[in-house]
Amino acid sequence: MTLSTFQKTLRGLLIITAGILLIVVPTAAKRTFQPVFNPSIFVSKAAATISIDGNLDDHAWSLASSADNFVERSPGDMTEPEVQTRALITYDEDHLYVAFLCYDDPSAIRATMSQRDQYGGDDEVCLLVDTYGDASWAYEFFVNPYGVQKDRLWSSVGGEDQGFDLIWQSAAQVTDSGYQVEIAIPFSSMRFPSKDVQSWKVDFWRNRPRESFKQYSWAAYDRDNQCWVCQMGTVDGIENVRSGKGLELLPTFVANQSGNLVQVGDEEFDFDNSDPDGEFSLGAKYSISSNIVAEGAYNPDFSQIESDAAQIDVNTTIALFYPERRPFFQEGSDLFRTLFNSFYTRTINDPQLALKFIGRTDRNSFGILSAIDDNTPYMIPLEESSILINTGRSTANVIRGMRTIRGNSQVGFILTDRRFEDGGSGSIAAGDYFIRVSRSYILDGQFILSHTREPDNQEMTQDFDGMTFDNGEHTVAFDGESFFGHAFIARLLYMPRNFGYILNYNEVSPSYRTETGYDPTMDYRDASVFTRYRFEFNNSIFQTVTPQIYFQRRWSFDGPRKFGNLNFAVNASTTVAQTNVTLAYQIHDELYRGVEFEDLRHIDFDINSQLSDKLGCYLSFERGKSIARRFLLVGDETSIDAGLDLKPFDRLVIEPNLSYARSVSEETGVELYSGYITRTRLRFQANKELSVRLVVQYDDFYERWDIDPLITYRISPFSVFYAGSTYDYANLQMGPDGQRDWKLSSRQFFMKLQYLFQI
Repeated sequence: MTLSTFQKTLRGLLIITAGILLIVVPTAAKRTFQPVFNPSIFVSKAAATISIDGNLDDHAWSLASSADNFVERSPGDMTEPEVQTRALITYDEDHLYVAFLCYDDPSAIRATMSQRDQYGGDDEVCLLVDTYGDASWAYEFFVNPYGVQKDRLWSSVGGEDQGFDLIWQSAAQVTDSGYQVEIAIPFSSMRFPSKDVQSWKVDFWRNRPRESFKQYSWAAYDRDNQCWVCQMGTVDGIENVRSGKGLELLPTFVANQSGNLVQVGDEEFDFDNSDPDGEFSLGAKYSISSNIVAEGAYNPDFSQIESDAAQIDVNTTIALFYPERRPFFQEGSDLFRTLFNSFYTRTINDPQLALKFIGRTDRNSFGILSAIDDNTPYMIPLEESSILINTGRSTANVIRGMRTIRGNSQVGFILTDRRFEDGGSGSIAAGDYFIRVSRSYILDGQFILSHTREPDNQEMTQDFDGMTFDNGEHTVAFDGESFFGHAFIARLLYMPRNFGYILNYNEVSPSYRTETGYDPTMDYRDASVFTRYRFEFNNSIFQTVTPQIYFQRRWSFDGPRKFGNLNFAVNASTTVAQTNVTLAYQIHDELYRGVEFEDLRHIDFDINSQLSDKLGCYLSFERGKSIARRFLLVGDETSIDAGLDLKPFDRLVIEPNLSYARSVSEETGVELYSGYITRTRLRFQANKELSVRLVVQYDDFYERWDIDPLITYRISPFSVFYAGSTYDYANLQMGPDGQRDWKLSSRQFFMKLQYLFQI
């Protein structure tokens, strides 16, 4: 080859190479991350057994179906995540198996060794499953890098039920490349259609808290669509699985010994110790099929392992509301929720016998619950307050039905009835709806008709003689009166990504009453509007800034306006220590007990931060003019609620909290009330099963100390042993000189042994 020929050949190769580069390089540069909406995956049966140990070295995982291409759904809008995540899914005759591989810097991973459901602010993964695909309810299974579980039940009406528990397995471990998680969920724990081939809505999430709280998902989501469950991915191919006809027995033995300080003279006290006492109870659940369950309990132990935190009630006139955590009410908890609390499960207080039946088909769900309650709380709602008394033994029955209709909407009804042993009854019949008009609009509401027949026992209400309601038509006293009432609520929700609003109207008639629900006041018509606009920022200290306005007016049925609120607020989420800040300004007027209170203004400031893996904090501050309801005066009120979440090391969590309230008369400068409640909870977790907890609480309003140590050995949510004690100290007036002294006012030792047998 001559030099000239070589040069021509080389020049030709360069031209060809340049042409290839002009084609390939721009193509590569244009290659971008593509989120996948409504992804789908086909699942094959596991080829071998899987051991849940967090190792992922079982052969079956190498053949499992894989889900990747995760997106950042928050704070990013379906953008490419900083780190990669992969999920694996398979199944056998008895279990659904899921594994997560979470790539990350292992030194930056946040994890806490704690009891199930009690960790917060950790790295975690989540499996979401809507087995019926109708977006009315869904399971949520969370696991942190130590394999600690959290489970939730989401419903379209009530949101997340944090007290929900299921039996399932999990394990995890931190690796050189991040952490990995294994999950095994027994089909016997889940409810799904009786079909040979299942098709479920499923998604895999990963929460990664750093300076910002970041969330990744397998499915991409349109933020203008209010139905996030509708947008999950689909899993097909699970064949010939059944929940099976299974029997669960839950025997429980509870023992206690208590003592109380009793007054034996004018200023003399003695501590009286009772004899030890013990009780046996038995719960049973039978899965008739994968979607029909019967459950019963004889003398059920409805105690809670941890008592409710004290609430400041010095300036409230209504009965307090507490969440439900008792095991008997787990199954079907989503089904019994309504916009009005038509069935507040804690009105079943101390049952001797309780029965429940839950069934679900493709589009229909129903629940039946009956209980004989030995100590029944009876709530008498009034226009501006409520009265709570114990009416003794009663029988309660609840029937609930729901049907999914076109467009992932639901309609339903609820019937409740309570019959009191000493006479009297309370019944309601209600219909409700949840309609997805479009991807951004939702209509929901409920109408209730009530009938009350009071007990005829005026001794029980002798403290309220002379009190009336419904413009004097009825007396508060239990004199055997009978009356009807009604309640109604309707809402329009438009809450897409940025601009949104909620229109609400509800009313409760003067003679409305429910003895299975929580409606502490009556005789009002209420209209409100809420609107907000969310600004989103990139490469800024702020992630979002959301100004919002809330406007409310309430009238009594005979016309006078009861109160009005106008609230301006702005919320900001930042990229500094997951900090969220809210600043609000409220203008309020109210007609209370015949006195007109006008131009009541106050400002609220709230901030919460996760400063590091070991330190979180929150502060709520409120200052302004409010009604001191027990004095019928305007008070300059200050209230503070603050707390820390301290984690010296990954097995010890210390949670101190302070709630403070003070009001000074605007006219005279005299202090109307002042006090605080301080509570510290210390939790030490030796391993997944064994924990020690100590709660110390001081209530300055009642001058009372509570000290509650507890040791727990928990095998599963329902198999647990615990032993503990409570010590209550009161500041009592002692001796003829009137001096006060701290004395042990009551004390209790207790233990509980409960084990779930699955047959």
